[in-house]
Amino acid sequence: MSRSSYLFTSESVSEGHPDKLCDRVSDEIVDLFFKEAAKAGHSASQVRVAAETLATTNRVVIAGEVRTHLTDKQIKSKVKSAARKAIKAIGYEQAGFHWKTAKIDVLLHPQSADIAQGVDETGNKDVGAGDQGIMFGYACRETPELMPAPIYYAHKILENLAKYRKSGEKGCEKLGPDSKSQITVRYENGKPAEVTQIVLSTQHVDEKLTSKDVRKIVEPVIRETLNGLDIAKDCKWWINPTGKFVIGGPDGDAGLTGRKIIVDTYGGSAPHGGGAFSGKDPTKVDRSAAYAARYLAKNVVAAKLADRCTIQLSYAIGVAQPLSIYVDLHGTAKAGVTEEKVEKALAEVMDLSPRGIREHLGLVKPIYGKTAAYGHFGRKAGRDGSFSWEKTDLVAKLKEAIG
Repeated sequence: MSRSSYLFTSESVSEGHPDKLCDRVSDEIVDLFFKEAAKAGHSASQVRVAAETLATTNRVVIAGEVRTHLTDKQIKSKVKSAARKAIKAIGYEQAGFHWKTAKIDVLLHPQSADIAQGVDETGNKDVGAGDQGIMFGYACRETPELMPAPIYYAHKILENLAKYRKSGEKGCEKLGPDSKSQITVRYENGKPAEVTQIVLSTQHVDEKLTSKDVRKIVEPVIRETLNGLDIAKDCKWWINPTGKFVIGGPDGDAGLTGRKIIVDTYGGSAPHGGGAFSGKDPTKVDRSAAYAARYLAKNVVAAKLADRCTIQLSYAIGVAQPLSIYVDLHGTAKAGVTEEKVEKALAEVMDLSPRGIREHLGLVKPIYGKTAAYGHFGRKAGRDGSFSWEKTDLVAKLKEAIG
């Protein structure tokens, strides 16, 4: 039997964190190639991108594989421009890392023909997965977005601080782009009861600010964000616990794409298959099948078939259908609902081949830049097709399939 009373902690990092900056650049490159294909009248389904970004003091290196109609010269020019725009949007204009002066190297090359043969669309519906792997999806009733409370609120704190920093509100203009949060939640009877520890480290542009000064700025935003979740009377606040934090971003610590996979997903509340998302087009099941697993898990919980749901999907390179579908309802299933019934129903309500996922969720479009920070899950579905995996439009079909 699982524990009903315990402490659980999740962390988040801001869009200005070195690793998140690299995720953003990589995802903007995915969007770039989709946009360029549309401009030229080429099929977006033929675009292939696997872009990895490294950032350090005034230097950005972008490497990986692409398939595009653009020339090598065009690729380098457009990718550099996309990277600078992303860095500017995040807010880096400091001496050690500036959107305008950072040196950017583009080392992208054509996709391997050996990989392409397994995933190319030639009219055959059984288009294979781009690689082997396992992917997990999760949903629970802890927040309206059906996400675990610790990671949800850790994200929201940083998202709100970034919003106020950019608008110059609430004194947040004194903060820098690089920050991290961590929230510890006490659970009673399996439900979030109160926050017992709050950790926030944020870069600040005013060198004179002390940890106490920073707390005066951020505490009102944190309390505003945690509205709906109690803060314990004896809650410990750890705000810039090491003191001054002026040198931040890639100037303070090198960043890499794909190093924050737990931040990207469920904050440790659910398993992770190991594959990162950012910089990959949706033929890569690391990304698309993880989105599908979240979509299905969220719909299971939204359909009130269970209060918690974990789904695992597995794939092999060049093979279209998943090798396995696993469901765990964590002992929260409603009367008459079993894991076996849900597993069977999932295969009936959605085509889980790579192509089926891309078509069902509308993933072949430039929607990825905004996924790079504050989590890929628990977000609002956008009119542009972004976060389509957060919709709950399978509820009726799942109920019918379960019977």
